[in-house]
Amino acid sequence: MTESGQPKWRRRAGERPDELLDAALRLFVRNGFAATKVEDIASDAGLSKGAVYRYFSSKEEIFESLVKRALTPIADQTSLMARTSQGDPAMLVKAVLTMIASRLVDPNTVALPRLVLMEAGKFPALATAYRRQVLDKAIGALEAIVRRGVDEGVFRPVDPRLAVRNIVGPVLAHILLGQIFGIDEDTRPTPAAFIESHFDILMNGLSNTGQGD
Repeated sequence: MTESGQPKWRRRAGERPDELLDAALRLFVRNGFAATKVEDIASDAGLSKGAVYRYFSSKEEIFESLVKRALTPIADQTSLMARTSQGDPAMLVKAVLTMIASRLVDPNTVALPRLVLMEAGKFPALATAYRRQVLDKAIGALEAIVRRGVDEGVFRPVDPRLAVRNIVGPVLAHILLGQIFGIDEDTRPTPAAFIESHFDILMNGLSNTGQGD
């Protein structure tokens, strides 16, 4: 029975994939990917094991669907911003970083890259799915922004591929340090405060202001 008193089987079929994904995320976070069985996901969602296989062919596909639901929209938004914005590349980098950081403060969203880091050694397919759906899109978009900034003389002549790692790396480190290690747990800075600090340091390294000439 549901909390509303209606039998589980009377719920609309269209709701069931999200219910299964919600259950899977809870169990993956609590028990890890390896220890979670398909029947555990079904039980947590109040459905039969057979119902799971109506929507997902495997536990790996469930994880991939979680990534599509929570993180692929972030990568797609980054790509859209890179393709359509004609403004200052520096301000575009800041806008992208702000968007990413604000989305990743959601525990249900940041749980997925954490799972990848924890489980990729045993389940390389998880890392492959995450890279294909998220990293390749987002990194490619940011590289395009940096490349345009270099071409327009806004940024110094840097390697866009390497520069993007310097741009994104501190954001991920900040989030993981807080989420996994609890650093600054009591006084954790807001995403906006961190981005302001990171952007200031970043632009002093990227900006083509004649420094070091």
